[in-house]
Amino acid sequence: MSQIDELQARITAALDRIAQGLEDRPTAAGDLEYLGKLHEQIEDERLANAQLQERIKALHSKLDAAEGAQVESLRKLDADLQSLRKANQQLRDNNQALRDANVAGVAEPHLINKSMMAELEGLRAARTADRGEVEAVLGALGQVIAEADAETDQNDKTETSDA
Repeated sequence: MSQIDELQARITAALDRIAQGLEDRPTAAGDLEYLGKLHEQIEDERLANAQLQERIKALHSKLDAAEGAQVESLRKLDADLQSLRKANQQLRDNNQALRDANVAGVAEPHLINKSMMAELEGLRAARTADRGEVEAVLGALGQVIAEADAETDQNDKTETSDA
């Protein structure tokens, strides 16, 4: 019997809570207005989501273009560095030949000319490699500056629209 009383008390409490919830609920006209506001908010969120998706697509395309340019720049830089390494190896070989000729007491003008040509080629290759490195750094800095400017512009627009 005590179980029945307990269950009856629980059912009564649940019905009281339901009745209280129904009393706190807005009227039918209020419900329609509330639902209308919810639908407006949902549409606003959908629009914002679509705009964000478009922005993400645009950012991805910019990123792909920047990565492509960076890869090409790195390839050029690698080719310049390979040329520099080759020129430096030639310079070392020619200098060794000059040392060997000097030890033998034989002065050979063509070895001196080859050494000078190799040194000039090494300097040119070093200059080209340095230029490639500077261009790569400037390209990366340009991207960072452009992103910072875009972010600043976006923040300015957001602050303007909030005011």
